[in-house]
Amino acid sequence: MRAALVRTFGTPPRCEEVGPPPAPGPGDVLVDVLAAGLHPRVRSAADGSHYTSRGELPLVPGIDGVGRTEEGELLYFVAPDTALGTLAERALVDRRRAVPLPAGTDPLAVAAGMNPAMSSWVALRRRVDFAPGSSVLVLGATGNAGRLAVQVARGLGAARVVGAGRDPHRLGLLDALGAEPLDLRGEEHEVAGRLGAAAGDVDVVLDYLWGAPAERAVPALLTARTDRSRPLTWIQLGSVAGPELTLPSAWLRAGALSFVGSGQGSVTTAGIVAELPALAEEIVSGRLDVRPVARPLARVHEVWGEEVAAGERVVLVP
Repeated sequence: MRAALVRTFGTPPRCEEVGPPPAPGPGDVLVDVLAAGLHPRVRSAADGSHYTSRGELPLVPGIDGVGRTEEGELLYFVAPDTALGTLAERALVDRRRAVPLPAGTDPLAVAAGMNPAMSSWVALRRRVDFAPGSSVLVLGATGNAGRLAVQVARGLGAARVVGAGRDPHRLGLLDALGAEPLDLRGEEHEVAGRLGAAAGDVDVVLDYLWGAPAERAVPALLTARTDRSRPLTWIQLGSVAGPELTLPSAWLRAGALSFVGSGQGSVTTAGIVAELPALAEEIVSGRLDVRPVARPLARVHEVWGEEVAAGERVVLVP
């Protein structure tokens, strides 16, 4: 079969002929892959930088996809962390990691939306006791996952969502999704003032940035907080702005601030899989605005670093 193949970390994969998937075992099924998303998580696995990477080469990247069984059943599936991923013509699927999709489902939309939406969906359903009427700050709301996080939070009952980012065009699109846009550009004291005024009393922070923006946001929020004893849960989801921050210990004593992470390891595989049917329904129904950009698997080396518009995600089609 044809598949995207990484032979050297740091070099985009090329479409090559590889061996077929292993024979199905008990509980497995072979599928023809219809669509697989080119997510940042896929790229980080392909360059060896993701924390789950074992340095194994050659590597077929890809962590999820939509496929059809020989019997015609349509499935969304999540692949295990092995060297045989989903950017291929066929894949071996563990039924315990798969969700049946209704007839008429757009495979491209599901392949594009499940992974980026899963971060905020699992975080709010599994890492915090999130109650309808709560308020949320999304740090990094102008990215694809952050944009979906705004919609997920609203869909799960958030009364207010503040979406923070630096891209003025993408910030301007957040209002239509139900978020109050907050510009992170400018002098540090000005940004701190805007953060405090808009989000000082939020209940949850969904943080895709980390690094310096989070480092500055913590004191800005706590300083402006009406009641510092009111719990504030900071959920770490990504590190676009840097992998580390420096946090004076006093801020952990000065407010009811809790840091948690959400991702592979902090939530069990079974816990993540249990959330997939409901999230798939959100995408299939159109309640989440997902915009796939289809590209042929044969051109994977050309489209690997392709930049797309706000809300779009490249989906590879064998």
